[in-house]
Amino acid sequence: MDVKELREQDEIKLNEELITLLKEHFELRMQKSTSQLSDLSKLKKTKKSIAQIKTIIKEKQS
Repeated sequence: MDVKELREQDEIKLNEELITLLKEHFELRMQKSTSQLSDLSKLKKTKKSIAQIKTIIKEKQS
């Protein structure tokens, strides 16, 4: 998702997106540990998306 699209969403939608990304990141880490993950860049992308959403949530709270 684009950052502009994320900023337009409310906190409830952002929290839902954050939960799904955290679950996806966990699954990717498990795949990496069992050597089933072929594209390691997915880990970096999900981690970056998680950080962006957390930042936007913090900005909306203050």
